[in-house]
Amino acid sequence: MSRERFSLAGRRVLYTGAAGGFGVDTTCAMLEAGATVLALDHDADNIARLRATVPAALAQRLEIVKVDLADAAALQAHLDRLVSNGPIDVVINNAAIYPSRPFEEYSDEELTRVHRINVGAAVQIVRAALPGMRDQHWGRIINITSITLSGGWENLLPYVQSKGAMLGNTRAFAREFGKWGITVNAISPGAFPTDAEKIHPDPEGYERMVLERQSVKRRGHAGDIASTILFLASDEAGFISGQTIAVDGGWIMH
Repeated sequence: MSRERFSLAGRRVLYTGAAGGFGVDTTCAMLEAGATVLALDHDADNIARLRATVPAALAQRLEIVKVDLADAAALQAHLDRLVSNGPIDVVINNAAIYPSRPFEEYSDEELTRVHRINVGAAVQIVRAALPGMRDQHWGRIINITSITLSGGWENLLPYVQSKGAMLGNTRAFAREFGKWGITVNAISPGAFPTDAEKIHPDPEGYERMVLERQSVKRRGHAGDIASTILFLASDEAGFISGQTIAVDGGWIMH
């Protein structure tokens, strides 16, 4: 997929988890495509890495917002400021946490926190961006779901639950917002070598398992996600909505 054809010139993109595993490459790709990127993240080390990676010629169109998505009031204050400066054209709900333990060991507070960060913040962001998208009769919402929805993983109940909610949100938003020229789609990444893999006790065994199950015999990289996001955010994807695109090397097939 050639990135050059997907222009985002003049678009304002709000991207959560923008300094994380997939985020840096995608942020750079969107900046190269002409977008202004409002990068929401809370990890100071990742933010520093993002700042250092973005070319100086593109940095003027990058605004980094350091915010904990668990703090609804702080997030809302940032959203109010961002939308006061103009419509948000593209929302990418990517940020998520993924504590791993048996179901009976999760506390109610932890279940609530995972849902707040992985789902509640995304809904809050869409609510803030929707009026501007509706007024201009154009918008893109891209939700990152997960291969774990296939049921092949254990000890991830709140994460899988949250990604199921994001899939439901994708379809409900797509049905409701389409009349305003807004498309809503999901991307389901496969097993990518990001920090999320550090929860596995046997990294080499895990990698063998991944490659055995994929039909494409290489590991995915952040650029695979970036290219898919660029496409879904572009005018060329304007007749695609309510869909989930699996970027997983041919692991899960529907």
